[in-house]
Amino acid sequence: EWLGGKPGSRRVIINRRGDVVEDVESIRAPQAGRELSLAIDARLQYLAFRELKAAVDLHKAKAGGLVILDAQTGEILALANWPTYNPNARNRVARERMRNRALTDVFEPGSTMKPFTIAAALESGAVRPNTVIQTAPGSLTLGPNTIHDAHPHGALTVEQVIEKSSNVGAAKIALSLPSATLWQMLSDSGFGTAPNTGFPGEVSGRLRPAKTWKPIEQATMAYGHGISVNLVQLARAYTVFSSDGELKPVSLLKSGGVVAGRPVLKAETARAVRHMLELAVGPGGTAPKAQVPGYRVAG
Repeated sequence: EWLGGKPGSRRVIINRRGDVVEDVESIRAPQAGRELSLAIDARLQYLAFRELKAAVDLHKAKAGGLVILDAQTGEILALANWPTYNPNARNRVARERMRNRALTDVFEPGSTMKPFTIAAALESGAVRPNTVIQTAPGSLTLGPNTIHDAHPHGALTVEQVIEKSSNVGAAKIALSLPSATLWQMLSDSGFGTAPNTGFPGEVSGRLRPAKTWKPIEQATMAYGHGISVNLVQLARAYTVFSSDGELKPVSLLKSGGVVAGRPVLKAETARAVRHMLELAVGPGGTAPKAQVPGYRVAG
């Protein structure tokens, strides 16, 4: 409807053979179709699809998704799903291959939630980047449940909790906060609400009310369990750290410049967390392979 335009109409005189011999009047002028510019970059989309397929094959995964956002505008530059289908041959395609998993499927985000826990604690003044958290002996027991670190570390600063990706450290920091404070941080970052791309079928994920949280749930929420998100929603939330504290609106359409977002964090808090995320891909972090020579990388 947007692209198609609308035909006009006119009153004419025709001869016996049906040829128009005279224009009498124009009843309705035709309307040209409107232009539509997508934010999708064809080159990035090609690379995203290629790398996603390779990663799914390498890890023998059932499915995968990949999204690339412009960190300053929120534009979706690439969005790939695997398995996929050829839209020119849809006769024998299974339905699950046709859905846009990056927007319609939810998952527990795991350690990608830790920066939001730390941001909530920094913003509330509960901790500073150099505050020491004791994570020994690498586990934390709450009632009948025990939280474990993949590698025990002992005493860690808040920065190192992110650098080393400590579940115990994140859980202890979360438990030092009122549940409403952590909930507000997650809600302000767009969790629990649809990302509003306009794409049909996008989901909002699940963020339960803070008053229903038990201590173990608040602790596991700190490192991404007990909450569900979709991939675009998660990528959008990280614009809080890339844009000095603003949550950017995501768009499949070209915006044509820097887009104002909604303030979520103080700029110094966003920068502090961004520095921690850079440490995570440094030599002492959990993801040194993510380094790209000549670029600042945060993960």
